[in-house]
Amino acid sequence: MAELPVPELPPALSRCSGRFTISTLLGTEEGSRGPYAAAEGAGCDSTHLSGSTLCTRTFGYNTVDVVPAYEHYANSKGVGDGRKERPSLADLHSILKPEPGHPRVLVPDPQRSNGLPEPGLEEAAVEPGRAPAPEPVRFGWVKGVMIRCMLNIWGVILYLRLPWITAQAGIALTWLIILMSVTVTTITGLSISAISTNGKVKSGGTYFLISRSLGPELGGSIGLIFAFANAVAVAMHTVGFAETVRDLLQEHNSLIVDPTNDIRIIGVVTVTVLLGISLAGMEWEAKAQILFFLVILVSFINYLVGTVIPATDEKQAKGFFSYRADIFAQNFVPNWRGPEGSFFGLFSIFFPSATGILAGANISGDLKDPAVAIPKGTLMAIFWTTVSYLVLSATIGACVVRDASGSLNDSVAVGSPGCEGLACGFGWNFTACAQRQSCRYGLSNYYQSMSMVSGFGPLITAGIFGATLSSALACLVSAPKVFQCLCRDQLYPLIGFFGKGYGKNSEPIRGYVLTYIIAVGFILIAELNAIAPIISNFFLCSYALINFSCFHASITNSPGWRPSFRYYSKWAALFGAAVSVVIMFLLTWWAALIAFGIVIFLLGYVLYKKPDVNWGSSMQASSYNMALNYSVGLSEVEEHIKNYRPQCLVLTGPPNFRPALVDFVGTFTKNLSLMLCGNVLIGPWKQKMPESRLTADGHTKWLTKRKIKAFYTDVVAEDLRSGVQMLMQAAGLGKMRPNILVLGYKRNWRTVSPQSLEDYVGILHDAFDFKYGVCLMRMKEGLNVSRVLQAHVNPMFEAAEHPDENGTGGRAAAGTGCASASEQQASTIFQSEQGKKTIDIYWLFDDGGLTLLIPYLLGRKKRWGKCKIRVFVGGQINRMDEERKAIVSLLSKFRLGFHEVHILPDINQKPWPEHIKRFDDLIAPFRLNDGFKDEATVNEMRQGCPWKISDEEVDKNRAKSLRQVRLNEILLDYSRDAALIAITLPVGRKGRCPSSLYMAWLETLSWDLRPPIILTRGNQENVLTFYCQ
Repeated sequence: MAELPVPELPPALSRCSGRFTISTLLGTEEGSRGPYAAAEGAGCDSTHLSGSTLCTRTFGYNTVDVVPAYEHYANSKGVGDGRKERPSLADLHSILKPEPGHPRVLVPDPQRSNGLPEPGLEEAAVEPGRAPAPEPVRFGWVKGVMIRCMLNIWGVILYLRLPWITAQAGIALTWLIILMSVTVTTITGLSISAISTNGKVKSGGTYFLISRSLGPELGGSIGLIFAFANAVAVAMHTVGFAETVRDLLQEHNSLIVDPTNDIRIIGVVTVTVLLGISLAGMEWEAKAQILFFLVILVSFINYLVGTVIPATDEKQAKGFFSYRADIFAQNFVPNWRGPEGSFFGLFSIFFPSATGILAGANISGDLKDPAVAIPKGTLMAIFWTTVSYLVLSATIGACVVRDASGSLNDSVAVGSPGCEGLACGFGWNFTACAQRQSCRYGLSNYYQSMSMVSGFGPLITAGIFGATLSSALACLVSAPKVFQCLCRDQLYPLIGFFGKGYGKNSEPIRGYVLTYIIAVGFILIAELNAIAPIISNFFLCSYALINFSCFHASITNSPGWRPSFRYYSKWAALFGAAVSVVIMFLLTWWAALIAFGIVIFLLGYVLYKKPDVNWGSSMQASSYNMALNYSVGLSEVEEHIKNYRPQCLVLTGPPNFRPALVDFVGTFTKNLSLMLCGNVLIGPWKQKMPESRLTADGHTKWLTKRKIKAFYTDVVAEDLRSGVQMLMQAAGLGKMRPNILVLGYKRNWRTVSPQSLEDYVGILHDAFDFKYGVCLMRMKEGLNVSRVLQAHVNPMFEAAEHPDENGTGGRAAAGTGCASASEQQASTIFQSEQGKKTIDIYWLFDDGGLTLLIPYLLGRKKRWGKCKIRVFVGGQINRMDEERKAIVSLLSKFRLGFHEVHILPDINQKPWPEHIKRFDDLIAPFRLNDGFKDEATVNEMRQGCPWKISDEEVDKNRAKSLRQVRLNEILLDYSRDAALIAITLPVGRKGRCPSSLYMAWLETLSWDLRPPIILTRGNQENVLTFYCQ
């Protein structure tokens, strides 16, 4: 390929390399394709590589295209929302047209050979002259997740209850309890790992993971209760610490006030100190957590060392004899005691000590790489804490007997008579207290067994302090972080104030203060036994939803579900979700019901408010799957009259131009059938396509805001009729295709161009050709309110044409001045209560029943429920009773509930002469006045004006014309005050009835009627049946 010279870059760009938008490549002269246009596609050698950004931004090929890079996909919101730096499709294949005198110059991003993001890429640009913001503190998987989770999992139960559980359930069943609990947490950990590796995770922790997976409804409800649960958990852990300190003070007779108030005083002081650590920043909080972690490790080592130290007499009196196979064997089997002595009773006590695995995920915004840290840290924390639980239960079960008196006087010689129990073989007789169940020591009676076994007892107390304070600190950090993300999403009112962040880590200081206030409030109550089960159930709710999120995302087969963590199973996740719910009821059934009630209430609120967020949740993917499967399945089902539904293609143009037409169809199709709002954009395809893209979303939002359940679609066509033909042929999907064409009456048919008139009537003929039913609506005030809209936007608006009332997307125009009040009222007529008026149906000709069905569906709605439906049919005066009985019998078989039937015997009477004259005057401008010449002459006269009416056509259609005049007189007599008139639409024979004559019929039929009139004609196939099969 011949090399082309590359012009010198502008100074601003010559110092840059990287990627440009197409505007960078345009020259400054109007109409020019720019200096690079000719060079596109040319090769690059080493000379050009040194001077051409076009070459350096790719792999040495001079082209407008760009190579794949991270920035193209960062912060993308959805399909088609690419970053500006990537050339658009139009940039690549359309003719370049620079803006004259305004060449855009976009400084490209620095060149990167590896395509990786640079630090701070997604942060806001630094303003000139200001120092760059300090880098936020970020943690790795050990410090940020594993240690934090281990500290939150370890708690008071580890030190004070696990030895007692081992005595009750035995080592075997204790291990089973531990492994069952860990199974649930491990499955949840795997689900967290999968969700957190399916895209970039930001701050918000559990709430962020659930809401971005399942959507704002479930995510918002669980986020609020999870943040509250963490805030109350701060109080719970702090009270656990305060009780331990209070007990120490009691032992030394050093109470501050009294036992209850001491808990409050110590608790408030402790949580205030923890708040100070949190406000100092995440770095200080992490240092405090490491200190607590070291204290707990030292207490563990101290305990393990104590188990191998030979037991003193004091320890033996309390039941500790070092490692003995006999003790292990006796403690291996269960020995249930007391009201809590059952497997599930002990399981409910132990399970909360296995929770806490979300502590690392809750600070996801403070992790260096959440996708790596959360899976690795969470699973490692579960593994090491499980090992610690298993080791502790096995070691203490092999060292300490279940019952001991603690008295040194109970030592006896080995083999003494009257001594029962395992301790007799070690020289101790605990038979008396064991039989009376009054022993104070031993695994079954003494909660401080770990402290007694350990090498140095106070270190176990320090471990209890470390476990409680670390858990309290973790919850104190988690609650504001989760709540801050929830506040920023603005799913609930009045909480946005707490979303503000401060400092380099965007610390939620306001959230910290709120959490502190909640924690202090519950500490002052000092009665947490009632609230504790609810909090545990809140955490279990989170586990259940995390597992369900993973299952749901997997089962929907969404292409966007691509977690890099592969070691998960959707069925295991579903099992984990189900087990979490079961455990909720096993722990405390009433607390589970309360938790579910709160979740459902918050869920209902978000569903009602419908927040304007789009996170690509699995619920959206599931909705698509269900719609697709049902649509495909529907195609395999044969249609049946009993299941007939009026599926309407409504020619609205822009829907907001004809709101009454939209409201009318939306009223009887809502929650029942398909409604499509069609718009024909007339003009060149290249000119109208951008308009179509820009306005489609706006029209859909308008329909949603008006609470109309409908789709919007548009087509670009050279003329109106061909556009409607496209819509009628292509609209819909499978069996969900329109079968009724709904359009507005063309009020200005006498003044528009003849071709426009031909197109309008031709659309009706096309609808019948496509086997559509037709529903044509006329209102005295007109349907098109574009003049109202234009006058609202621009009071001085004037237009050249009158409103186009055909409802088919013609040019919206209006006369002059502001809209009248009647037009504004007409636009909302179908949104108001109709009261005790009548819906009058003139079922003059049998069209299959559509003329009856639409008013029936309308009458079922609340706004029209009080209206009485009257049916009018034609008849002969000498057979009125028989014909009425026949129609009443037929209607009763249809079960429509229409009981008021009127026979019109005077339908064939001659109209008033003045009304006949009005009709003749109406068609006079459109007559050929050919004087009954032969057909060839008439055809020659009509060349180029097929809408003209010959004298012969007037004569042949005279009876039908007079019928329309007479029907109008009847409508004015019987239905002047009706809420709605539905009448059978007359059909003009194609090729035999000129369009002007047909429109004159419609004009005459509906002339001077105040109520809305619906002219309906089915496709002559049954839509009603009285058979069961």
